[in-house]
Amino acid sequence: MAEPLSETQLQHWRTFIESSWALHTRLEDELRAATGLSMNDYHVLVALAEAPGRRIRMGELANRLVLSPSRITYQINSMIKRGLVRKESCADDGRGQQAVLTEDGLETLRAAAPAHLDTVRTAFIDHLDDDELAIIGKVFAKIRN
Repeated sequence: MAEPLSETQLQHWRTFIESSWALHTRLEDELRAATGLSMNDYHVLVALAEAPGRRIRMGELANRLVLSPSRITYQINSMIKRGLVRKESCADDGRGQQAVLTEDGLETLRAAAPAHLDTVRTAFIDHLDDDELAIIGKVFAKIRN
């Protein structure tokens, strides 16, 4: 059986969970209200906009966004219906598929970014100084790996 958490560890863990859920909920709610996009929509658009040729293999995209293969397929199919992305066969592997950002998807991202970044700033960035942000970056890079 795992060793119990100390009172301090438990307090920090609960603070992390509750605040991260609250932050995610606020980001999701405000993004959807301002743009009609979900956080998953937005992150797919960002990942594709930053990718070479604005395209990423489906498996790589799923890994980057920490989604299952079936969840990324559902997500991309939903975005295809809205004209934000399309799927193409991979040039180097006819069995593989890649998600490709459309011009409408890029314009949607450009239109959504200011509202989303405003929420990120007011809900997160503005509460922290540069040293605290550096610590958070270091800590979560450690956890991610």
